[in-house]
Amino acid sequence: MKVLMVNKFLYPNGGSETYIFKLGDALMEKGHEVQYFGMEHDGRCVSNRAGAYTSDMDFHNASKLVKLTYPLKTIYSKEAREKIRLVLDDFKPNVVHLNNFNYQLTPSIILEIVNWRKQTGCKCRIVYTAHDYQLVCPNHMCNNPGTHKNCEKCLTGSFMNCTKGKCIHGSTAKSLIGTLEASFWKMNGAYKYIDTFICCSEFMKAKLDTNPLFAKKTVAIHNFIDEIPWVEVSKEDYVLYFGRYSEEKGVRTLIEAAKRLPEIDFVFAGKGPLEKLLDSVDNIKNVGFKTGRELADLIRKAKMSVYPSEWYENCPFSVMESQLFGTPVIGADIGGIPELIRKGETGVLFKSGDVDSLCNTIHGMWQDNSKMQRMHENCKELSFDTIEEYLEKVLKIYNG
Repeated sequence: MKVLMVNKFLYPNGGSETYIFKLGDALMEKGHEVQYFGMEHDGRCVSNRAGAYTSDMDFHNASKLVKLTYPLKTIYSKEAREKIRLVLDDFKPNVVHLNNFNYQLTPSIILEIVNWRKQTGCKCRIVYTAHDYQLVCPNHMCNNPGTHKNCEKCLTGSFMNCTKGKCIHGSTAKSLIGTLEASFWKMNGAYKYIDTFICCSEFMKAKLDTNPLFAKKTVAIHNFIDEIPWVEVSKEDYVLYFGRYSEEKGVRTLIEAAKRLPEIDFVFAGKGPLEKLLDSVDNIKNVGFKTGRELADLIRKAKMSVYPSEWYENCPFSVMESQLFGTPVIGADIGGIPELIRKGETGVLFKSGDVDSLCNTIHGMWQDNSKMQRMHENCKELSFDTIEEYLEKVLKIYNG
């Protein structure tokens, strides 16, 4: 089988890139042929035989003159259509697997795939993995950055709500562009050509299903995770948070909880805009951004970890990883988080954004050592998908 993996970034940049690289590698190990299409970039580490990529669109560092050309290009891209056509003609894929493509590549590539199929008679399925809520929410998070509150107005109403709420970077201009992009492609109907929408949580599936066009084509499959060898270690007396120090991640709420629980030590591993707030709390130790063995040791030795997010998380890897390392999770009852925790067995939930609920939950678990030990032991029997198990499900989708 020939699979064309499409993503705007073709270098390590975030979760969607990790996903396409690992899935692509797994496909090739099974004898399938995989090529990639997206933007050109100095760090690009995957390719297509035709050598066709779109020009890099840098929203942060480009000159003012170049940025003036971006608004229309983020809605429709003639270049993206022309470049992907070169790849389609050369590779002749059986499946085009779309990932993050809005704004940089634009949904215009879907129209070109359909056009190519009609002109050549080639059969080619179009599959899309939703890594966020982009197709139903122009700011992709269902969250208003100005109020730090979750918002579903665009899911059931007009995309003009994005402009009214300045939902993209707090900017009316950027939000208007997002509104125009979402409205244009909804009216155009390009998304109807997608055969299957893969959602990484039942929660995300429910949000995409608010669009009747998507509802009949969505399937929920939790993300895969690398197998982690079980290593028995002595637990230490600290609560761990690892991730981004930001409002939507619930870090401000967790900091307040730490202040109210001075008898408990907290370790924070990460970085982000709220980092300075950690300095004023005596029982918080900020160890900075950690990866690899250092992070693994921190997770394994923690008495518990906390994932206090306040936005609609989809399938956070950190929640799965913590349990696989043998550490119970206190998770916010929001988004896809509850789907990943066996409540009372490998972790517990608290009311998202509620400091009192978080404090009571942490304190209760901290005092109950026998319960903590049982949860630790239960983590040995987790069953998240490995890449091989996930691939088997995806291949069924590819084959229709």
